[in-house]
Amino acid sequence: MAAETLYEGPITMTRKGIGFFSVGADTEDLIIPPEWTHHALHGDIVKVAPAGSYRDPRGMMPPREAGKVAEIVSRARETFVGTLIEENDLTMMAPDYKKMHVPIVIKDRGDAPLGYKVLVRLASWEADKEYPLGTIEEVIGKAGAHETEMRALALGQGFSPAFPPGVVADAKHLEEHGRALLAEEAKNSKRRDFRNVSTCTIDPFDAKDFDDALSVRKLPDGNIEVGVHIADVSFFVKPGTALDKEAVERATSVYLVDRTIPMLPEILSTNLCSLNPNQDRLAVSAVFTLDEEANIKDTWFGETVIHSDKRFTYENAQEVLDRGEGDLHAELSTLLELSKKIRARRAAKGAIEFDTAEVKVELDEAGKPIAIRLKERKATNLLIEDFMLLANEAVAKHLSALTKNGGPHFYSLYRIHDVPDTDRIENLANLLRSMGYHLKTSGGGQVTGAELNKLLESVKGKPEEYLVKTAALRSMSKAVYATRNIGHFGLAFDYYTHFTSPIRRYPDLVAHRLIKAHAGGAPITSEEMREFDKLAFHASEREVAAADAERDSIKMKQVEFLAERIGEEFDAVISGVTDRGLYVEEQATHADGMVRIKDVGDDYFEYEEKQYRLVGRRTKKAYRLGDPIRVRLSAARIAEKELDFVPVV
Repeated sequence: MAAETLYEGPITMTRKGIGFFSVGADTEDLIIPPEWTHHALHGDIVKVAPAGSYRDPRGMMPPREAGKVAEIVSRARETFVGTLIEENDLTMMAPDYKKMHVPIVIKDRGDAPLGYKVLVRLASWEADKEYPLGTIEEVIGKAGAHETEMRALALGQGFSPAFPPGVVADAKHLEEHGRALLAEEAKNSKRRDFRNVSTCTIDPFDAKDFDDALSVRKLPDGNIEVGVHIADVSFFVKPGTALDKEAVERATSVYLVDRTIPMLPEILSTNLCSLNPNQDRLAVSAVFTLDEEANIKDTWFGETVIHSDKRFTYENAQEVLDRGEGDLHAELSTLLELSKKIRARRAAKGAIEFDTAEVKVELDEAGKPIAIRLKERKATNLLIEDFMLLANEAVAKHLSALTKNGGPHFYSLYRIHDVPDTDRIENLANLLRSMGYHLKTSGGGQVTGAELNKLLESVKGKPEEYLVKTAALRSMSKAVYATRNIGHFGLAFDYYTHFTSPIRRYPDLVAHRLIKAHAGGAPITSEEMREFDKLAFHASEREVAAADAERDSIKMKQVEFLAERIGEEFDAVISGVTDRGLYVEEQATHADGMVRIKDVGDDYFEYEEKQYRLVGRRTKKAYRLGDPIRVRLSAARIAEKELDFVPVV
């Protein structure tokens, strides 16, 4: 390697301040010792120079190729949330973010009390200083209080509940004039009128914004017309406005256990754009003509005006179907039968059916968790999912066909999901072989969705189901947004995008603008198109941040719920195995916790990575991923969202 070689990309940091940097898929990551990180933080975009072989002075790891950070190009995070502490006569903020490996020194704490959560902006980190400096931007509240912790989770991931002044002004204008604008646009003859077609929304019981509605009618020739009508956010949110800029920045809404932090102000998210019942609403629609076997005979995409006849919850729509009578029974029955056929066709193509559990936490008025249960997926949940997937795929195909010939609108945003990493698939196949299962792979570790489905079906209801499902999930790539299409492996789609949720996801809003542009609406400018790659990356990053905040809010409440039950025994399943110990999932609340390796048992336990297990050197006792285990709760740290368990022998 030439000495002047510089690589640019994100750095990964451990809690001990050691960096790792990827220089290519087939090359081991460069290790970057703390003294060579140039004060880089996790996720920063850095320039790295190869620095030869590095030998750990403590001899804790074998020699490996190293790098030195030559320059920090951009910080992944400018703000951090944490608790004010005092150490060595310095006021510091101890960050909540576990990948922030150092505290931040606060120069002027003002009247912010110790023990309070604060939002801090990184100011500087001089080369000769051990810690960075920061300034307090907001005193959030006393650590441990429900309101403080929920707000801290959102702010810690860069989501502020408050909108900036420009957005507030835009929202105020829409409060005053939005209804008149909507009523006027509803008269626009270019919009297809669906107000006299039976239409409904089906959503969770606690939903406040309704992105999507379905219409259905029988046609004279025996075919069935199904309209997938999506809120026309793009009518109200124009490029370049304060509203639009903030929506780009947020990129997504965030759903914590007790609140929603919306991408758009309430006047849009729950009012003008929401497809509320018994009101005219503007939509962008994908309209399908289907035969009785749900084969697509024709499609149409464009602007519409609709009028929802009924707001169903998943539960009461299911009740109508189960009872065989009630509001829109005939329409719901038609949709259900079509959705089953759409789903069967997708499964036949190899769409992977990972049925993962979702947890719902019930809180009292003070924010204290009083119950934790699994969300039940009913036939009506699947019905909506089937038609949303149908629309997303069809829109992606439509936009792809229109952009192939270049011209003024040649970019699109796709939702892509790469094929699984071949090494991971080989590891999965080896694990399965040791358990008596065979996963058929082609040369080089390629696998089809159909083969994965066969595997998942074969372990249903068996003790090893959890292990197999978890191991298979971990072999998957992550779905992201991109301007270059490679298809969606998990859904077995050659083309896929997000079109059905523009109230809560910015990429869907872009898809709407593209549909309108191709239909003769406002063209997408070349400047906008140049931003698409950046937008795809940003939306993918914000999606991960939102998911982290949502997951952390659930974890915090699970820990709080169990904190009063220290010393009690629980049934659990081993959900992870590392050289540090066992991760376990408690079966009633689905809360995660850890059994540290020193507490596993009276033996020296060795970690066998490829077998997903710990094995006792003397006793040969094995703890394997997916095994049931009886545990006792020994500690609950609410602020850290951590539970400690010990096995019950």
